[in-house]
Amino acid sequence: MFAISLGDGAELRPLEPWQAEEFLAHMDRGREYIGRYVGLPDAAADLDSARSWLQSYADKAAADTGRLYGIWLDGLLVGGVLFRVFNASAGTCEAGCWLEPAAAGRGLVTRATRVIIDWAVRERGMHRVEWYVSSQNTPSINVAKRLGMSRDGVLREDFLYRGVRQDTEIWSVLAPEWRSLPAGGAGTS
Repeated sequence: MFAISLGDGAELRPLEPWQAEEFLAHMDRGREYIGRYVGLPDAAADLDSARSWLQSYADKAAADTGRLYGIWLDGLLVGGVLFRVFNASAGTCEAGCWLEPAAAGRGLVTRATRVIIDWAVRERGMHRVEWYVSSQNTPSINVAKRLGMSRDGVLREDFLYRGVRQDTEIWSVLAPEWRSLPAGGAGTS
Protein backbone atom coordinates (compact mmCIF):
# COMPACT_ATOMS: atom_id res chain seq x y z
CA MET A 1 0.00 0.00 0.00
CA PHE A 2 1.13 3.54 -0.59
CA ALA A 3 0.80 6.65 1.51
CA ILE A 4 1.35 10.18 0.28
CA SER A 5 2.27 12.77 2.88
CA LEU A 6 -0.01 15.79 3.00
CA GLY A 7 2.16 17.45 5.64
CA ASP A 8 1.35 18.20 9.28
CA GLY A 9 1.03 14.50 10.18
CA ALA A 10 -1.56 13.81 7.46
CA GLU A 11 -1.46 11.09 4.81
CA LEU A 12 -3.51 10.16 1.77
CA ARG A 13 -4.02 6.41 1.26
CA PRO A 14 -6.40 4.09 -0.56
CA LEU A 15 -9.57 3.41 1.44
CA GLU A 16 -10.66 -0.19 0.94
CA PRO A 17 -13.39 -2.62 2.11
CA TRP A 18 -11.15 -4.28 4.70
CA GLN A 19 -11.12 -0.91 6.53
CA ALA A 20 -14.91 -0.85 7.00
CA GLU A 21 -14.78 -0.80 10.82
CA GLU A 22 -12.36 2.13 10.85
CA PHE A 23 -14.47 3.88 8.19
CA LEU A 24 -17.68 3.37 10.19
CA ALA A 25 -16.04 4.73 13.38
CA HIS A 26 -14.98 7.78 11.37
CA MET A 27 -18.52 8.21 10.00
CA ASP A 28 -19.93 7.92 13.52
CA ARG A 29 -17.59 10.70 14.75
CA GLY A 30 -18.60 13.03 11.92
CA ARG A 31 -22.04 11.78 10.91
CA GLU A 32 -23.99 14.99 11.57
CA TYR A 33 -21.31 17.34 10.22
CA ILE A 34 -20.58 15.31 7.08
CA GLY A 35 -24.27 14.71 6.45
CA ARG A 36 -25.21 18.39 6.27
CA TYR A 37 -24.75 18.37 2.48
CA VAL A 38 -23.87 14.84 1.36
CA GLY A 39 -25.53 11.47 1.82
CA LEU A 40 -22.40 9.50 2.68
CA PRO A 41 -23.34 9.05 6.36
CA ASP A 42 -26.70 7.64 5.27
CA ALA A 43 -24.96 5.23 2.90
CA ALA A 44 -22.66 4.04 5.71
CA ALA A 45 -25.17 3.65 8.53
CA ASP A 46 -23.81 0.35 9.91
CA LEU A 47 -20.91 -2.04 9.30
CA ASP A 48 -22.57 -3.91 6.43
CA SER A 49 -23.54 -0.75 4.56
CA ALA A 50 -20.12 0.81 5.21
CA ARG A 51 -18.40 -2.28 3.81
CA SER A 52 -20.77 -2.30 0.84
CA TRP A 53 -20.08 1.36 0.06
CA LEU A 54 -16.33 0.79 0.23
CA GLN A 55 -16.73 -2.29 -1.97
CA SER A 56 -18.61 -0.23 -4.56
CA TYR A 57 -15.51 1.95 -4.89
CA ALA A 58 -13.19 -1.06 -5.01
CA ASP A 59 -15.35 -2.28 -7.90
CA LYS A 60 -15.16 1.16 -9.55
CA ALA A 61 -11.37 1.15 -9.20
CA ALA A 62 -11.19 -2.30 -10.78
CA ALA A 63 -13.37 -1.08 -13.66
CA ASP A 64 -11.42 2.21 -13.90
CA THR A 65 -14.61 4.22 -13.29
CA GLY A 66 -13.88 5.71 -9.85
CA ARG A 67 -11.35 5.93 -7.03
CA LEU A 68 -11.48 6.35 -3.24
CA TYR A 69 -8.80 7.62 -0.84
CA GLY A 70 -8.83 8.25 2.88
CA ILE A 71 -7.18 11.11 4.73
CA TRP A 72 -5.46 10.03 7.92
CA LEU A 73 -4.30 12.59 10.49
CA ASP A 74 -1.82 11.28 13.05
CA GLY A 75 -2.96 7.74 12.20
CA LEU A 76 -6.71 8.43 12.50
CA LEU A 77 -9.04 8.34 9.49
CA VAL A 78 -10.62 11.83 9.38
CA GLY A 79 -11.93 12.21 5.83
CA GLY A 80 -11.50 11.33 2.22
CA VAL A 81 -11.44 12.33 -1.40
CA LEU A 82 -12.73 10.44 -4.38
CA PHE A 83 -13.47 10.33 -8.02
CA ARG A 84 -17.20 9.62 -7.92
CA VAL A 85 -17.12 9.43 -11.71
CA PHE A 86 -14.02 8.62 -13.77
CA ASN A 87 -14.47 8.31 -17.52
CA ALA A 88 -11.03 7.81 -19.04
CA SER A 89 -12.28 7.47 -22.62
CA ALA A 90 -14.14 10.82 -22.41
CA GLY A 91 -11.36 12.47 -20.40
CA THR A 92 -13.72 13.66 -17.67
CA CYS A 93 -14.07 12.92 -13.99
CA GLU A 94 -15.84 14.26 -10.92
CA ALA A 95 -13.88 14.77 -7.71
CA GLY A 96 -15.46 15.00 -4.28
CA CYS A 97 -14.59 15.05 -0.58
CA TRP A 98 -15.75 14.79 3.00
CA LEU A 99 -14.17 15.53 6.37
CA GLU A 100 -15.08 15.12 10.01
CA PRO A 101 -15.30 18.34 12.05
CA ALA A 102 -12.20 17.79 14.20
CA ALA A 103 -10.02 17.92 11.07
CA ALA A 104 -11.71 20.88 9.36
CA GLY A 105 -9.85 24.11 8.72
CA ARG A 106 -6.40 22.57 8.18
CA GLY A 107 -6.38 22.50 4.39
CA LEU A 108 -6.39 18.69 4.30
CA VAL A 109 -9.11 18.36 1.68
CA THR A 110 -7.51 20.96 -0.58
CA ARG A 111 -4.11 19.26 -0.38
CA ALA A 112 -5.57 15.77 -0.88
CA THR A 113 -7.73 16.85 -3.81
CA ARG A 114 -4.72 18.54 -5.40
CA VAL A 115 -2.91 15.20 -5.32
CA ILE A 116 -5.70 13.26 -7.00
CA ILE A 117 -6.44 15.93 -9.61
CA ASP A 118 -2.77 16.17 -10.47
CA TRP A 119 -2.67 12.38 -10.95
CA ALA A 120 -5.84 12.43 -13.07
CA VAL A 121 -4.56 15.19 -15.35
CA ARG A 122 -0.86 14.35 -15.58
CA GLU A 123 -0.91 10.55 -15.36
CA ARG A 124 -4.32 9.59 -16.75
CA GLY A 125 -4.78 12.36 -19.29
CA MET A 126 -8.06 13.70 -17.96
CA HIS A 127 -9.12 16.88 -19.73
CA ARG A 128 -11.88 18.07 -17.38
CA VAL A 129 -12.24 17.61 -13.61
CA GLU A 130 -15.63 18.55 -12.18
CA TRP A 131 -16.72 19.43 -8.64
CA TYR A 132 -20.45 19.27 -7.78
CA VAL A 133 -21.44 21.04 -4.57
CA SER A 134 -24.55 22.27 -2.79
CA SER A 135 -24.80 26.06 -3.08
CA GLN A 136 -25.09 26.10 0.72
CA ASN A 137 -21.77 24.24 1.25
CA THR A 138 -19.41 27.21 1.54
CA PRO A 139 -16.37 25.20 2.75
CA SER A 140 -16.54 22.92 -0.31
CA ILE A 141 -17.05 25.88 -2.65
CA ASN A 142 -13.94 27.45 -1.11
CA VAL A 143 -11.99 24.26 -1.85
CA ALA A 144 -13.01 24.52 -5.52
CA LYS A 145 -11.81 28.13 -5.57
CA ARG A 146 -8.48 27.25 -3.90
CA LEU A 147 -7.99 24.53 -6.52
CA GLY A 148 -8.29 27.12 -9.29
CA MET A 149 -11.63 25.83 -10.55
CA SER A 150 -14.16 27.99 -12.40
CA ARG A 151 -17.85 28.03 -11.58
CA ASP A 152 -19.64 26.72 -14.65
CA GLY A 153 -23.18 27.24 -13.40
CA VAL A 154 -25.96 26.23 -11.06
CA LEU A 155 -28.49 23.46 -11.41
CA ARG A 156 -31.44 25.04 -9.62
CA GLU A 157 -33.25 22.80 -7.13
CA ASP A 158 -31.97 19.71 -8.90
CA PHE A 159 -31.13 17.60 -5.86
CA LEU A 160 -33.66 16.41 -3.30
CA TYR A 161 -31.73 15.82 -0.08
CA ARG A 162 -33.48 14.87 3.14
CA GLY A 163 -36.75 16.34 1.88
CA VAL A 164 -35.30 19.68 0.74
CA ARG A 165 -34.51 20.68 -2.84
CA GLN A 166 -30.96 22.00 -3.12
CA ASP A 167 -29.20 23.96 -5.83
CA THR A 168 -26.03 22.31 -7.11
CA GLU A 169 -23.09 24.37 -8.29
CA ILE A 170 -20.81 22.86 -10.91
CA TRP A 171 -17.16 23.87 -10.80
CA SER A 172 -14.43 22.59 -13.09
CA VAL A 173 -10.82 22.87 -14.11
CA LEU A 174 -9.48 21.93 -17.54
CA ALA A 175 -6.14 20.22 -18.05
CA PRO A 176 -4.43 23.23 -19.70
CA GLU A 177 -5.59 25.44 -16.83
CA TRP A 178 -4.41 22.91 -14.24
CA ARG A 179 -0.99 22.57 -15.81
CA SER A 180 -0.56 26.36 -15.82
CA LEU A 181 -1.29 26.72 -12.10
CA PRO A 182 1.63 26.78 -9.68
CA ALA A 183 2.23 23.27 -8.28
CA GLY A 184 -1.11 22.02 -9.59
CA GLY A 185 -3.88 24.09 -8.11
CA ALA A 186 -4.03 27.73 -7.22
CA GLY A 187 -3.85 29.45 -3.88
CA THR A 188 -2.89 28.02 -0.54
CA SER A 189 -4.30 25.09 1.36
